[in-house]
Amino acid sequence: MRILFILCLFFCTNTFSQDDAVAKDYFNKGDFEKALYEYKKLYAKSSSNINYINQLVTTHQQLEQYNEAEVFLLRLINRIKYPAFLVELGYNYQLKNDLENANLYYQKAINSLDENVNNAFSVARSFQNHTLLNETITVYEKAMVLKPELNFKFQLAKIYGEQGNVEKMFVSYIEFAEKTPVSLNNIKRFINDFISENSTNENNILFKKVLLKKMQQEPNLLWNEMLSWLFIQQKDFKKAFIQEKAIFSRQPESLSRIEELANITVNENHNKVAEEIFKFLIETAQDLETQLYAHYNLLQLETKASSSDNYKAINNKYLELFKEFGIFPQTLKLQVAYAHFLAFYNNETNDAIDFLENTLKLPLTEFEKAEVKLELGDILVLQEKFNKALIYYTQIQRNLKNSTLSQEARYKVAKTSYFKGDFKWAESQLKILKASTSQLIANDALDLKLLITDNKYEDSLQTALKLYSKADLLAFQNKDDEAILVLNTILENHKTEPIVAQALFKQAQLFEEKAQFEKAQTNYELIIANYGDGILVDDAYYKLAHIYEQYLNEPEKAKALYEQIIFNHVDSIYFVEARKKYRALRGDAIN
Repeated sequence: MRILFILCLFFCTNTFSQDDAVAKDYFNKGDFEKALYEYKKLYAKSSSNINYINQLVTTHQQLEQYNEAEVFLLRLINRIKYPAFLVELGYNYQLKNDLENANLYYQKAINSLDENVNNAFSVARSFQNHTLLNETITVYEKAMVLKPELNFKFQLAKIYGEQGNVEKMFVSYIEFAEKTPVSLNNIKRFINDFISENSTNENNILFKKVLLKKMQQEPNLLWNEMLSWLFIQQKDFKKAFIQEKAIFSRQPESLSRIEELANITVNENHNKVAEEIFKFLIETAQDLETQLYAHYNLLQLETKASSSDNYKAINNKYLELFKEFGIFPQTLKLQVAYAHFLAFYNNETNDAIDFLENTLKLPLTEFEKAEVKLELGDILVLQEKFNKALIYYTQIQRNLKNSTLSQEARYKVAKTSYFKGDFKWAESQLKILKASTSQLIANDALDLKLLITDNKYEDSLQTALKLYSKADLLAFQNKDDEAILVLNTILENHKTEPIVAQALFKQAQLFEEKAQFEKAQTNYELIIANYGDGILVDDAYYKLAHIYEQYLNEPEKAKALYEQIIFNHVDSIYFVEARKKYRALRGDAIN
């Protein structure tokens, strides 16, 4: 008997679903007569279904059968006490241009909150469905007065946004976040649609004004946090740091927010502010981990910004840190960085290898040993001792199977084989890495595989590809001038081969590193002019736009290049960033 009941229920539900789909299909096609017939059948079977009721009324209205809709709604209101139907009746009068009765029933719907404030959501939703936004606002505001624990600030914010009342929208969003802190990230996402990187944007100025006013009226760390977030969007990292210090001074439990800001500033190449933040962390942090993290990053920034004249001072700073903190597993990252500095900057490769071999004698985990061996392998590649490097990389693969470090080691095996000119073995390793769990490794592997595959058949001796891999190795060895000369040889002697575009792009990147932006500009322009249907053209557009914007002070030219990506390269990895930068350069006041 029970099984029979379930089967009947399933059959009825399925039938309703099919009939509903038929009615919707007729409605969407504009065949309202047939849709009305179907909805009447559905209503007859389920006369309390809100969806069927609303669709039935809407279909009458589409057919301009306002009197029929009125009669239906009046009977319905007598039968069911559901104030949202008062809004529907009012809207039906509005369609008849009977505004007196329309406003009468709208007011009745609003007044229903006095009897039961819980009607607010359904009444407001009915008003909003008909784009009656002022009435919707009235309902939400009245509900919060009648029952203060209700919080419709989020709904109000979205309505204010639709109305273009940006200031009220900002206020409502942040007041909602104040009451429900877990929603803060979502609120930031919504606000982000209305602001830009441009600090002079009207909405940016307005949002800042709202937050400063809130800080004066009722101090709350949330306002500091939101101000910091705004400054980060605008890349005003120094101002963001001021806010983060204010937050820390009142809540000194953790420096994690300031560490996060430091990482952002490094990624955005705002190194002066980053240095200031790392120095603050060194002075303020009580735990060893944070201090070492700050010292490490400060030395990385100094090394990148220094010439060889300052290398002795950097070397001494490393030694002073080891004297202060010791050489043990907790300073491992600093030890690996020091070895890298010795080898890649100070040309003391043997000293670097000796230092790391001593590090391996410490009581390290397998993952920590792998980090040391990766650096050892890199230094051996720097020395062009490829086979010894491959031993270290292979050990990592064997000892840490399926880990990210293992995949990184496999990529280095492929890259080392590529440097050696063993393109076949490199390609076999890269095929495996295309499925890497690390997106960065997978992307790098795919790029290198395409480079080899696209160029290995052009010349049976693979002369151009071998020259390119030699230039790549020289760049890895920080011998940029020599790498540029080798790439010139490709450009002069292999003009008809597909590797030319890649050589132009690689050379342009090296020119950028040497701050020779005009030369980089020339290369990118050659790629755009001669290899417009190649895989590097969107990279060239983006890189060239960046040069015009950041270094050559020609924003209009940058804007035109970003526009090329937006309209002609929608599948580009630069699409989202290009659109964002384009809008900022155009000075969009987003609303």
